[in-house]
Amino acid sequence: MKYIHEKEVGDPSKQRQIFTNIDLKLLCCRFWSFSLWDCNNMIFPYWRMYWNKNDGGIIEYNEEIYQMDKNFLYVIPPFTSFNAKYSKNHIYNEGIHVSGKPVKFTGEKAKTEDKHLLHFFIHFNLGVPFDNVNPGIHKIKLSNHYRDTLNDIIINLGIENKKFPIKFNLKLQSFITEVLSNMDNELWQTINIDQRVLKILRYIEYNMNGNLSNDFLASEVNMAPNSFARLFKKEIKITLHAFIQKRKIARACELFDHSNKTIEEVAYILGYANRYHFSRVFKLVTGATPATYRLGAVIKI
Repeated sequence: MKYIHEKEVGDPSKQRQIFTNIDLKLLCCRFWSFSLWDCNNMIFPYWRMYWNKNDGGIIEYNEEIYQMDKNFLYVIPPFTSFNAKYSKNHIYNEGIHVSGKPVKFTGEKAKTEDKHLLHFFIHFNLGVPFDNVNPGIHKIKLSNHYRDTLNDIIINLGIENKKFPIKFNLKLQSFITEVLSNMDNELWQTINIDQRVLKILRYIEYNMNGNLSNDFLASEVNMAPNSFARLFKKEIKITLHAFIQKRKIARACELFDHSNKTIEEVAYILGYANRYHFSRVFKLVTGATPATYRLGAVIKI
């Protein structure tokens, strides 16, 4: 008997391949009927994907106005500061004010109402380094394939809006990754960073309540603290300390927006000694206290 390999291996090639793994985390996916959608100075630490079934939605970014077209999908990276409103019922120029309810399906398609904006939205994160791309508003033309997938998703949301089967989760994640994979390469230019810095970015993401001192993180990549600090700033464009603060507050915003955790619980999760220290840092980064931030969105169902 002749053996081809002395040792069984899964991959017969000796050529090493390097992949960049994506850590896609879905935060919410909804299709709502809004009578009010006045959202001012929104800047959140997660990706957003928007689509409106009817006219009237407006996004304002960097002094540019986007009249939302039902033939386009709108992708918004983390930390993009923008305004959004429903032009047929615009009331507030400050704060975040939303009034609406989920669109339900009973075997028929949702009817477009003259006084309501039918708005589909997904919030998600991709993990480091993909959450560190440049801010902006990206318009994606809906192909027939995208449109069919999108319609299938919103029909399913109208039937079940809480607990989703695995096939729905796979379809939704596939839709997100397919849309992102077809976007311009310029969007991803900021993620071509030194592997040592990338290792530390990933470490920070999963150890936010641990030791994140410059000395300790530098030792993780076998570098002198001063050399690592210079390398980090060169690659990420901000200091290590500022980046850690930014990521911790980003995680705090995510927890406030998508969980019922108290300010004290969030402070503990992120490794702060107490609520007061956490609140000082939160206000320094966002301009608002945690309590004010949590009260910023008025949502009526």
